[in-house]
Amino acid sequence: MLEQPTSPFDVDEPSGEPDRVSPRSLTLSVGMLVTALLLAVLVILPVPYAISSPGPTRDVLGEHDDTPLIQIEGAETFESTGELRLTTVSGTGGPGFPSSAVGVVQGWLSRWTVVQPVELLYPPDRTQDEIDESNEAEMVSSQENAAVAALTELGYEVPATLVVAGAVEGTDAEGKVEEGDVIVALDGIAVPDYQGLIAQLEQVEPGDTVTLTVRRHGQAVDVPIVTGEKDDGRAQIGVFIDPSFDMPVDVTISIDDIGGPSAGTMFALGIIDKMTPEDEANGKDIAGTGTIDVTGEVGPIGGIRQKLAGATRDGATWFLAPAANCDEVVGHVPDGLRVVSIETLHDAREAMTAIGAGTADDLPTCR
Repeated sequence: MLEQPTSPFDVDEPSGEPDRVSPRSLTLSVGMLVTALLLAVLVILPVPYAISSPGPTRDVLGEHDDTPLIQIEGAETFESTGELRLTTVSGTGGPGFPSSAVGVVQGWLSRWTVVQPVELLYPPDRTQDEIDESNEAEMVSSQENAAVAALTELGYEVPATLVVAGAVEGTDAEGKVEEGDVIVALDGIAVPDYQGLIAQLEQVEPGDTVTLTVRRHGQAVDVPIVTGEKDDGRAQIGVFIDPSFDMPVDVTISIDDIGGPSAGTMFALGIIDKMTPEDEANGKDIAGTGTIDVTGEVGPIGGIRQKLAGATRDGATWFLAPAANCDEVVGHVPDGLRVVSIETLHDAREAMTAIGAGTADDLPTCR
């Protein structure tokens, strides 16, 4: 049963005249439309800022797209119950991937995101293809360095042909060595591998004169060079070297969607874990980062704060950080994550073993 209206105010009676829009309503409608259009423009409008945020992590002991990240042939391998995660940074602002105003505002509001002027990260004269090629080359180099460093740490000899790629401008080697020279000795002592050359240079003081013996056009040539000084105070001969390694074990690293050199240390740890019968990680989720050279020295990287956040997000409880990045780590460690400071691959290996064994309380951290 329907109730009938009891008051003329309960129903609207047709007046026979069209509704009139008040000036106030029209102004509000136009204002809302303009605001909506401005917001839409802000969402897509590129701005001159680069945004760096936590990127994905990958377990180097696991698989990606059904393919093991690390494959080893020519040596026995062993299973591990732990995880060793390489960490990454996701970014916008580069060529072809502009940042938006909304993204910048969100970045400013996030503790784990960094917003910078775009020119600080992406030189304006470089294309996206050039950046991609550079990142890919650095990744390939880091993989080779990781394999050489890991095998050397495990006791293998890794011979190398040390081919001169050029001389450092302004050093005494400029004009003395030639591209294509092959280094065979330093001060009369043979250098069958890169590590041997570095070890001999450790005994040289900057400013000393050394004799570099090279094979040039099939003949031995002695080249006297006054050494220079590296940033860390050690002596250098001022020669770019493109080593060709004779690997005793075939190591293949398969990862296509990540570039740059910062995964080197975690790759090297993964190779060691796979090639040793001990279960070093022993069920622990360990993340980390750091470049690595063939001597096993761990170098600093960019985006450490974003990598710490990404590691925590994906379940890691430990993080191996280059000692040179410690000033950026202090005060920015997420809750539940413990950071270990490392300088060499050997440090990283000992840390991984201690973490797996539950004896990691005294490991060095960033202070």
